[in-house]
Amino acid sequence: MKKYRQHYETTCFEHCYMAAYYCYLICKKYHLDYRSATRAAMLHDLFLYDWRVRQPDRKGLHAFTHGKEACKNACQLFDLSEKEKDIIIKHMWPVTIEFPKSIEGFILTLVDKYCALSESFDVVKSRLFQKQAFRYAYVFLSLFIIRI
Repeated sequence: MKKYRQHYETTCFEHCYMAAYYCYLICKKYHLDYRSATRAAMLHDLFLYDWRVRQPDRKGLHAFTHGKEACKNACQLFDLSEKEKDIIIKHMWPVTIEFPKSIEGFILTLVDKYCALSESFDVVKSRLFQKQAFRYAYVFLSLFIIRI
């Protein structure tokens, strides 16, 4: 998971780790099944391919299919409960039409979106500020040259 980028500079492992951390905190606070939620969150993107590269053997768009792929890979490595499998498969709701069966599944769905936005926002913000800094530098340089 550390070999594949998820959102901009964030690896798939880092993304899942943060999602698992937030799921743990939220589920623990509300006395939910934090163990299943945390395990599922850590494995929810265990698809092990670069989703940005089109692959002829993959049917369907990544957003619609990677939950099932991640669940299949996770089941090969770990003994998962039915709840954990459901959380992994349905974490992309509402893109995948089926609702998660548990509140922990909804929590991962929301946490996953929050992490994705957070990871993307940081990079976009830094790139925007870099471009603005260059723009302002050109303006100041232009004003300085005109003044001379």
